Amino acid sequence: MTGTHHDSTAAEAGNLSARGPGPRAWLELVRAESRMVVRDTAGLLIPLGLPLLILVMNGMGAAGEPLPELSGLTPLDVYVLPLVLTIVMSTIGVINMPSFLAYYRKSGILRRLSVTPAHPAMVLVAQLVISVAQTAVGITLCLLAGMLWFDLSLPHDVLGALGVLGLTAAAMYAVGMLIAALSPTPNSSVAIGLVTFFALGATGGLFGGTSTLPEPVAQVGEVLPFGAAVQAMGGAWAGAGPEAAHLLSQVVTVLVCGVLSARLFRWQ
Repeated sequence: MTGTHHDSTAAEAGNLSARGPGPRAWLELVRAESRMVVRDTAGLLIPLGLPLLILVMNGMGAAGEPLPELSGLTPLDVYVLPLVLTIVMSTIGVINMPSFLAYYRKSGILRRLSVTPAHPAMVLVAQLVISVAQTAVGITLCLLAGMLWFDLSLPHDVLGALGVLGLTAAAMYAVGMLIAALSPTPNSSVAIGLVTFFALGATGGLFGGTSTLPEPVAQVGEVLPFGAAVQAMGGAWAGAGPEAAHLLSQVVTVLVCGVLSARLFRWQ
């Protein structure tokens, strides 16, 4: 999901780096990254609009009377909302962020930064800050839409839900960093990101409940980061708490993908 990346932004990043990595340089770099994200129309709107569309389409059928077996919550609370929140985090972390980093490497921005007082890792941090901000906006929009239109309930286990959200975001960003490390071009990054997103989603309930999948596929999907996120978030929303296996899956994803991306990532 990459938009038109203008040469002016590359020049801006190069000039920024020459001033040194002071607080003002950090702020200006984050601002430059935010402008890049805003210019990428598809990358900006799809992580925000697609989950909302899925929420509305499914909410019309899933919203209704609270069910005793769901701790008084509706299927929208326990099944649909965790799915759309996971979509927000995975589209931003797995598809959007790697495409920007691959573009910066191909265009030479990271190489130019490496010979200035500013380390190329500054770009990674700035992109991470913008990704977190975009994720927060997407999650907030889904929660507000659910509460206004479908009488969405807040999670019974608020701290558990916040913990799962944070861990899921970290896992998706770790997968995205590995994709950025392996992708030689922005186009290949988008292609790999899309394939990864749909592969993880298909086994984790993106196209329907995991009960419709063959049992071996469903079992594998629940330990992959997408399916584990949906299951853990649903548990937190119902107040039952996330299962240890789902949390462990996210932690392993962060560690494995983080280590591999650090070893494989090239600045040029």
